[in-house]
Amino acid sequence: MPLTRTADLMATGEAVFAFNVITLEHAEAVATGAEAAGAPAILQISENAVRFHGGNLAPLAAATTAVARASRAPLALHLDHVESVELLHAAAAHDFGSVMFDASKLPHAENVKATAEAARWAHERGLWLEAELGRIGGKAGDAHTPGVRTDPAEAAAYVADTNVDALAVAVGSSHAMTERTATLDHALISALRDAVPVPLVLHGSSGVPDEELRRAIGAGMRKINVGTALNTACTAEIRAFLNRDRRVVDPRKYLTPARTAMADTVARFLRAIST
Repeated sequence: MPLTRTADLMATGEAVFAFNVITLEHAEAVATGAEAAGAPAILQISENAVRFHGGNLAPLAAATTAVARASRAPLALHLDHVESVELLHAAAAHDFGSVMFDASKLPHAENVKATAEAARWAHERGLWLEAELGRIGGKAGDAHTPGVRTDPAEAAAYVADTNVDALAVAVGSSHAMTERTATLDHALISALRDAVPVPLVLHGSSGVPDEELRRAIGAGMRKINVGTALNTACTAEIRAFLNRDRRVVDPRKYLTPARTAMADTVARFLRAIST
């Protein structure tokens, strides 16, 4: 089917999962998992993934777009955690419907200025723009420190000053978690929902248990990002396969079960919020 726009998925008011794409197998797994669950999803390519592919966005974007268009599930294409203005500007030429522009490492005033300019540029080209306020982090314990969580009043001012379409907030999840042990601050999520007039985004959702995800969605989270969980499933299958047969050299032999494991992970996350 035709590509779905991120803005259209978010306009339904329902929570939407976004899954990171690093390889073609990731994209195929997301499409297969979404079809199995009968749910829409967002395929997102990060700046780190582009860097892994030699800094060239076009091949991975083209492959991911082709997978999305061939799928029976409604799938959108999103460019994630973009710090480079050059990469942001490449989004419009490669069928992306949305971009997450990440200026969170900058001092606050510079973050606001850069993000407002990114939003202005994106909106002139019909792109939906997400940004981040609060340090979500990727080190153990980083995002679980109360002092680094997103303040509702600051979030409201930030959205007003930047005109972004969605806001990723720090509420207790963390990137790169391989165990689902995160505890979210649901009262803070509710306060952010009441303060901010745009959809809230939860990064680092691989480490969040199903019940915590359901509560977070009930409290106001609308875009749920998952990346590490797919990589964990993929790597576990490859490692197990090669441990069983160390003579294998054909990557199709171990990438097939790895892709299936990722698709099963996608379907499990999608089904978790409907139970």
